[in-house]
Amino acid sequence: FILRFITKYNRWNSPKFIFGESYGTTRSAVVADILQNQKSIDLNGVILLSQIFNFTTDIDSPAGNPGVDLPYVLALPTYAATAWYHKKLPQQPPALEPFLKDVEDFAMGPYSHALALGTDLTAAEKQSVAEKLHEYVGLPVAYLLKANLRVNGGEFEKTLLDDQDLTTGRLDTRYSGPPLNPLSEGAEYDPQSSAISSAYVSLFNDYVRRDLKYGEGQTYLPLAPISEAQWNFKHHPNSISVNVAADLAEAMKTNPRLKIMVNGGYYDLATPFFAALYEEKHLPIPQSLAKNIEYAWYEAGHMVYVRDESLKQLHDRVAAFIKSTQSDAK
Repeated sequence: FILRFITKYNRWNSPKFIFGESYGTTRSAVVADILQNQKSIDLNGVILLSQIFNFTTDIDSPAGNPGVDLPYVLALPTYAATAWYHKKLPQQPPALEPFLKDVEDFAMGPYSHALALGTDLTAAEKQSVAEKLHEYVGLPVAYLLKANLRVNGGEFEKTLLDDQDLTTGRLDTRYSGPPLNPLSEGAEYDPQSSAISSAYVSLFNDYVRRDLKYGEGQTYLPLAPISEAQWNFKHHPNSISVNVAADLAEAMKTNPRLKIMVNGGYYDLATPFFAALYEEKHLPIPQSLAKNIEYAWYEAGHMVYVRDESLKQLHDRVAAFIKSTQSDAK
């Protein structure tokens, strides 16, 4: 489609950018590599919102991959941001970002080390780490010990506000709602999706019919009914799980002027911002290309544009990114 479009409308020499959100970031990495190395189409930039490249870091169900503790480490700053937002911390820090820097250091240091020790972790060390986790994420020490210091996303969403009979959101943990089953182990729905989905679906249905004159007599499906059994996620030689980091790295190495912009929300537990940062910092690229990547974080969730202030920030930062790539080209 891209090849046909730029040919039909004579846009071969125009600046070209890909913007991908959520699963679209996974696709963007692959498409950027295909355009660059199969179609000889250079991109000026790739703009990523709520990024996920490596699905082994998914915090939704990490227990299915025992021995890989990285999901717990990379989700910890989002847990902390959520606890800070809902004022569930034993000592409430005055500002979010300095607090998150402390959490990131703890996550990559003492917490990561403790998880790596596995059954060699002593009871005293485990107690100490659980108490520190309590300070950072607000969950009870006894619960953290029972969870063996490993709490998945659904468990966190269900437990943080349990004393208020509330479940937090997944796509945006600022949202909350009553649990469907107060005795469930994890969250059974996403209060954020319940809060905003009807507005987006209604708006799209009105727009596509009224303005685009398309879809008469048809039903718009917000979610496609495709199961994993019907969808082949295999990619390159990786038979474990999808990881498209190598695709973006190849595109960057074969086009060293390609610029990357990573955007994410502090309250996104579907694709945690710290996981995106980790993925970018571990792209298999030369150190010299790391300067081609810039980051922008927002006090919002997966869809950062749901918050008006973050929507404006996203617009302005993306516009500045596009303009900066044009300045570099000159």
